[in-house]
Amino acid sequence: MNEKLELVIITGMSGAGKTVAMQSFEDMGYYCIDNMPPNLLPTFWKLVRESGQFSKIALVMDLRMNDFFEEINQVLEKIDNTPHITTRILFLEATNEELVSRYKETRRAHPLAKNERTIEGIKKERELLNDIKRRAQLVIDTTPLTPRELRDTLIKEYKEKEKIMFRVEIVSFGFKYGTPIDADIVMDVRFLPNPHYIDELRPQTGLDKPVYDYVMQQTETEMFYKKFVDLIDFMLPGYKKEGKSNVTIAIGCTGGRHRSVALVERIAKHIKIDGYHVNISHRDKDKVKESVVRS
Repeated sequence: MNEKLELVIITGMSGAGKTVAMQSFEDMGYYCIDNMPPNLLPTFWKLVRESGQFSKIALVMDLRMNDFFEEINQVLEKIDNTPHITTRILFLEATNEELVSRYKETRRAHPLAKNERTIEGIKKERELLNDIKRRAQLVIDTTPLTPRELRDTLIKEYKEKEKIMFRVEIVSFGFKYGTPIDADIVMDVRFLPNPHYIDELRPQTGLDKPVYDYVMQQTETEMFYKKFVDLIDFMLPGYKKEGKSNVTIAIGCTGGRHRSVALVERIAKHIKIDGYHVNISHRDKDKVKESVVRS
């Protein structure tokens, strides 16, 4: 394999934001692993190279595996001397006062405090991590940062914001089978005329032209469509600006076969024209539990 592989090791003080960092790297397309022991890193990286499935990896390493931490410098020397790998260490920092405050909020015990005060565990951890901190290519003090600000900082450092894919999931469903629990926006279109009551349309779905045309020819449908896409055009840029990587829009009718399916198809075309990446799913179109998904 000739492609250069990228490895980011996320480490630093407990409570400084490693979980937020890992989630941010996932949004940037990295394959992320939490709690990787350093002595397994060379073997893991060899398997990754040979598989050819991943080009960007982010690993979280922290004091949950303190027995291994003394090995990390030696392991990283071996990794850095491999021509196919670019290694960067991200170290997350915060003041003692801020870390104590965060531990009080979460009511968690510091991993090194044992029966001592939280501040004593923080001091021990800071001393233990001095060497890895000096080796880090990037040190971020998260004391004044919100989770969103940390995410934005990482995106600016590791990937241009414009290249982050913002995805819109749009799903049709039947209210008789329940509302999708992951939906950000839910619209009820049961007020529209129902093709179910037309004998020749009942066996078909909103993907079939006769049903689609019937739904779209209704005056109420056209009024709803225009008002709803105006709302979507207003909302999606706001979601993207706020740092969301995806938004799920759910359109529901009674059974999830006719009206909602047809409207999802039309609304998705509009959103694609605006340049967004769109995934369509018709959850209840075939009255089975499995989703029918296509991009």
